[in-house]
Amino acid sequence: MGIMTIDEAMMRHALVLARRGLGRTWPNPSVGAVIWRMEGGEPVILGRGFTQAGGRPHAETQALAMAGEAARGASMAVTLEPCAHHGQTPPCADAIVRAGIGRVVSALDDPDPRVNGGGYLILRQAGIEVVTDVCSQEARAVTLGFLRNMIDHRPMVTLKLAQTLDGYAGVEGSQLMVSSSTSKQRVHLARAAHDAIMVGVGTVVADNPDLTCRLPGMMPFSPVRIVIDTHLVTPMESRLVATCRAVPTWLITGPDTSEDKAERFRAEGVVVERSELGPDGRLKMASVLRLLAERGLTRILSEGGPMVAEALVAADLVDSVTIYTSPEPLGREGIVALRPQLKKALADRKRFFASQPSMSGRDTLVQYTRI
Repeated sequence: MGIMTIDEAMMRHALVLARRGLGRTWPNPSVGAVIWRMEGGEPVILGRGFTQAGGRPHAETQALAMAGEAARGASMAVTLEPCAHHGQTPPCADAIVRAGIGRVVSALDDPDPRVNGGGYLILRQAGIEVVTDVCSQEARAVTLGFLRNMIDHRPMVTLKLAQTLDGYAGVEGSQLMVSSSTSKQRVHLARAAHDAIMVGVGTVVADNPDLTCRLPGMMPFSPVRIVIDTHLVTPMESRLVATCRAVPTWLITGPDTSEDKAERFRAEGVVVERSELGPDGRLKMASVLRLLAERGLTRILSEGGPMVAEALVAADLVDSVTIYTSPEPLGREGIVALRPQLKKALADRKRFFASQPSMSGRDTLVQYTRI
């Protein structure tokens, strides 16, 4: 194992499993679990699992079912403290005790007030050794959406932006293909790993997008589609409305828009939610995100363009930013991709950490992570 301990190696295996559920387990976190036993000085994996679609079964019970009787006296690595409360399933901590696990290695404490140390207490009272904070930083990155929901009452937010070499996102009144096919494929994979895609209504009017995962075999992983639509002007004939029964579509609008119009959208299968306005007469993004958290969403990919990106960063609601830059300039005036507040925030090294530029097909990719 070199400088990596057995516990760290098993936890990193569990984290790989946890990533497989991202975008499909909300409102629950995506958790990974690995059960192993030492034989001849080497770990032998007996069972493993990750949270299944819709949030159940949980990772721990998946791993225990695979291990069966071999779990007795073995060790388990789990990326989040085992649950301690009765919900739609019994507590995972109780299942671990019944299975006879001898030792549990955990990455993160669960801040859910129904757990919050209670899982560890059940295990320790049963005589199980508990080791905590193993690979906690890596686990926090994987579990950030759930943590944001529990602690900050909002989902995790990732901004995705594409720009030309001279810094433009497009041209007013027409659709501009900025990103390479490789970058587009990466965006589709990112969509599948989020609970929802969020755009402004301007994007819907200008581009009439599908906002789905269109890689082969990935369509079932298309997330909820959310439109920030203060005045409820989404075209009824848009693709989002036409396909809303196949891929859920939510419109977030202001408190005073026409209820008759809202009902027409609802009759088509669109979810319409109302949120409060800010002093500028636009939807207040902090309130929008609180609403989405209350509906169970934990991970939002914002593809809404420069205006929505600026509103989110101005309200300090952004956790990461992914920027694809084409090698070709627009060569004329267009829509600026990085508006002033976003540009200032990304330049602040106390606020965001910037990755080294990498290539995505012919595009340059830079990722910024909130510090």
